[in-house]
Amino acid sequence: MQANKYIAIVVVLIIAGFVFLSSAYTVDETEQVVVTQFGRVIGDPVVEPGLKFLIPFIQQANYFPRNIQAWDGQPGQIPTLDKTYIWVDTFSRWRIVDPVAFFRTVTDTQSALARLDDIINPAVRNVVTSHELIETVRNSNREMTTLDQEELDDVKSEAIKEVVEETEEEDRRQYNIKVGRATLTKMMLDEAQPKLEKFGIEIIDVKIKRVNYVKGVRNSVYNRMIAERKQMAEKIRSIGQGEARKIEGDKERDLLEIQSGAYRKAEQIKGEADAKATKIYARAFEKDAEFYTFLQSLEVYQNSLEGADLVLSTDSEFLRYLNDFKSDSE
Repeated sequence: MQANKYIAIVVVLIIAGFVFLSSAYTVDETEQVVVTQFGRVIGDPVVEPGLKFLIPFIQQANYFPRNIQAWDGQPGQIPTLDKTYIWVDTFSRWRIVDPVAFFRTVTDTQSALARLDDIINPAVRNVVTSHELIETVRNSNREMTTLDQEELDDVKSEAIKEVVEETEEEDRRQYNIKVGRATLTKMMLDEAQPKLEKFGIEIIDVKIKRVNYVKGVRNSVYNRMIAERKQMAEKIRSIGQGEARKIEGDKERDLLEIQSGAYRKAEQIKGEADAKATKIYARAFEKDAEFYTFLQSLEVYQNSLEGADLVLSTDSEFLRYLNDFKSDSE
């Protein structure tokens, strides 16, 4: 009897422990719980973290995430207002703000993601098709950055600066931003959010992850961009060639001026040297006229008969002068 009593106590304790464990549940900081009884919601959602209790086997705890969730859309082909087909890839961040409505409508997060696909994707398509391509790419008519301006200031030619500035001004006129990408994403959010309120879902943000041309349009767009840049390069190249010709002409003119000045200076120096030489010759002639005449004769013979054999007669004035010079030296 005593043994049976102990066994009964143990059984009761086990059953009590099992009941206790079945009735207790914990709520994490990132979770919220909706308690249901036979499929019906009982009370308010449990959002405070900690240890909680319910009636075992009758009530059930349904867990839902409380933190921010991610939604990634599938890239799709969308035509813009200017009839350009592009691939648009979007993403969104959302959270459950009404777990009871969420439980009654979509039940779980997988079903919620399917609802987001059905609501956000059409909102993205409606906004993109209502605006031109440039609106989905840029946010505003941003001027050049400081770095770009510094690089432009380094260009010496004013003509090249004018070509670059004209091209940029043409781009600004052609691509005038009236709405901008940030406003478009807000329009997507505003269009999708009212449709998700009944599901207990709040969209925090919708963003465009990537925009790209479809393959059929991409090559033609790239070719047009290349042609525009080549045209701009040809303008700059022609201006540069004109500047080069101008520099070469200035160089030739300066070279001729330098050469003519140097020639004039050289001739002036030669004239002054000849004048000084003439004075020296005159002084030498005054000191010894015969010797000066002899030197002049030798110079004449050297210049006129250089490389030839010279034959003089015995009565030559040259020999006579040498004989007289020899006699005087003795």
